[in-house]
Amino acid sequence: MKFGRRTLGIAGALLLSGALPRVWASDKEPRISDDDKVEILRGLMAEQGKAKVVIPRSKKPLPFESTGRYDQNKWAEMGRDLGPAARVGDLVQVTKITFEGDRIVLELNGGLHHGSWKDHVQVGMGTATRPISQQGANPTLGTYLALEFHKPLPPLDSDGIKRMLAPIMNFDKETAAKSYLDTLPPEMQKAIKEKRAIEGMDRDAVLLALGRPRLKDRETTKDGVDTEDWIYGEPPGKVTFVTFAGAKVVKVKEAWAALGGSTVQPGPVN
Repeated sequence: MKFGRRTLGIAGALLLSGALPRVWASDKEPRISDDDKVEILRGLMAEQGKAKVVIPRSKKPLPFESTGRYDQNKWAEMGRDLGPAARVGDLVQVTKITFEGDRIVLELNGGLHHGSWKDHVQVGMGTATRPISQQGANPTLGTYLALEFHKPLPPLDSDGIKRMLAPIMNFDKETAAKSYLDTLPPEMQKAIKEKRAIEGMDRDAVLLALGRPRLKDRETTKDGVDTEDWIYGEPPGKVTFVTFAGAKVVKVKEAWAALGGSTVQPGPVN
């Protein structure tokens, strides 16, 4: 089919006016999928990293290039009034993730929100929310970080984002766990090394000691206290019940469970 100059001229005018869609080279590039976003949420939410630089508090997200570059002077200027969210060596926890077109915004240590955020933190992906444990992070020392791509978000995973953030944060689990372990009292450090849970531990300490529970069970006592049991082990054999009231362990019991699920000889673990 042949097009005359008049036809081409009209098409060009429509394209410039926006009446016809433009096709950019970037429109053909692969983009982040919903599955990628779910994996990032699962792999990065509540993750703790060790700060390698001073990370300032800021009401606006701190700009950080996906190439690993950032303007140290701009960061210092943005955080001048509010001080640091984390100093070198401090633990920083990812408490919210929002996908925004050409950037990913990470909320660190609860951002600048007021009030309690230990029980429920909203994840910025549609209307979905995910409750997570926020032990050890201080809600008054949070900030925001914008991982900027300057183009539609490409396919990504949580490990890739951690590598991008490597210039400012170390997500090595052993390093973060050791830093957290060093902050605990000697009796808790000893219990963790012996793979035991004891009263007074928070959820992070129990996870270090016993790993993730097989089951969780929540209830409200007659006194109106909300408790949560973390259950380890399977019948037949020893089953451990770790009971939390609020953020701390208030009771640890062990029992021998039969195949039918019934337990005998429960008792506190010292």
